[in-house]
Amino acid sequence: MEQPKNNFKIVSDKKARMLLPNTLTLINICIGLSSIKFALDEKFELSIIAIIFAAIFDALDGRVARLLNGTSLVGKELDSLADLISFGVAPAFIMYFWSLNSLGKFGWLLTMIYVICVALRLARFNVSSNSEPSWKDSYFEGVPSPAGGILVLMPLILSLSEINIVQVNYDIVVPTFFIMISFLLISKIPTFAFKKISIPRRMTIFALFGVVLFFGLLLIYTFKVLVICGLIYICLIPFGYFNYQKIHKQKVLSGETHDNDDLEDIL
Repeated sequence: MEQPKNNFKIVSDKKARMLLPNTLTLINICIGLSSIKFALDEKFELSIIAIIFAAIFDALDGRVARLLNGTSLVGKELDSLADLISFGVAPAFIMYFWSLNSLGKFGWLLTMIYVICVALRLARFNVSSNSEPSWKDSYFEGVPSPAGGILVLMPLILSLSEINIVQVNYDIVVPTFFIMISFLLISKIPTFAFKKISIPRRMTIFALFGVVLFFGLLLIYTFKVLVICGLIYICLIPFGYFNYQKIHKQKVLSGETHDNDDLEDIL
């Protein structure tokens, strides 16, 4: 006699597919909170490294969710919460414990302004994200929160890199960076998203070599490489803006888009 199949499952297939990306997001939150603990203990090197790992996990969770078809509204909200902690609260408190606390109430005001700007950007994303693919998918609206979280740490990273090309007055540089990055977070300035990078098959081996070389240099010269990457990203912001305007003008003339179209706002 044929035995009946046992269809009992602890979790459904859909929930199982959501488990891994949501776990990565929760790890991201733990790393962000740990970076604050490192800053409290004045272990700023570990704080920076923790934020870098948080950025890596932030990049992985969304891609894993799409790969496994495990995207969900809960995962989206959880990801925004993780971004607020790891790239909003954590970098702000790291910089406050390192430098801004010496500025008294003004330093605390800058800390709150930065966190508020990250929260506003994430809130704008949650209500305005568009799933329809278009040429605008290649651009972010403003600086994304992970990039903002790392950029706002650049003065600290520069001091740890021991690059002494110029004398830096951190009492001026740190507040300036906080104001500048806060503005870029909530701005509508188009920036490159680097989501759609196609590599010819014959160039794959060179691309892999470049990735290995980059991470090798990052392990050996961590803070120097981060400084260089930060400077390159800042220099690319105006290029992204002008490139977007050029393509947008072409699309308007061809009737494929309208002047009042909004950018896709993805963090």
